[in-house]
Amino acid sequence: MTTTYTARPIDPLALEELRTADDAGRPTAGFTDPEGGAPLRCCLRRSAPGERIALVSYAPLRRWASATGADPGPYDDEQGPVFIHAEPCEGYLGEALPFTNSHRTVRRHSADGRILGGRLVEEPAAFRQAFAEAFADPAVALVHVRAVEYGCFLYEVRRP
Repeated sequence: MTTTYTARPIDPLALEELRTADDAGRPTAGFTDPEGGAPLRCCLRRSAPGERIALVSYAPLRRWASATGADPGPYDDEQGPVFIHAEPCEGYLGEALPFTNSHRTVRRHSADGRILGGRLVEEPAAFRQAFAEAFADPAVALVHVRAVEYGCFLYEVRRP
C-alpha cells in the first residue's frame, strides 16, 4: 500500500490576513517580481517574472497552535519570511510535492507543538520515505518542510 503525503500551503484565511499585515504586525507591501523564482507559499510554486508578490513574516506553528489549542511553549515565537502572491491566486493544485530540488529538512512536531526531531533530505525521491519515517512515530502530529540554507518554512504535511 502506498501512502500519499500532501503538501499544505498557507491556509486561505491566513493568506487573506497576511495580504493586509504579516505575523510581525507590519503592513504588507506587494511588488512586481522582476526575475521570478521566488518560492510562493500560497500556491507552492515558483513565481514567474512580472508577478505581483509580497514578502511577509509568517508564524506557521503559532497559527497551527492557535487553531488546535496546542501550546508550543518556546517554539511559538518561530516566524520567518515567506513569499506569497500579493493578490489571491489559484492556490495549490495538489500535484507532486513542491520544492524538492534542493536539500531540505523535515522537522517533526508533536500535538502540543514541540519539536520531536528532524531529518535532512538530500534527494527528491527521499521525501516520501522521510514522511513515512516521521509518521511511523505516533507522537508526530505534523511535519514542516524547511529550506536548509535559511531555515525558511516551505510547507506543512499532516498525517495521511
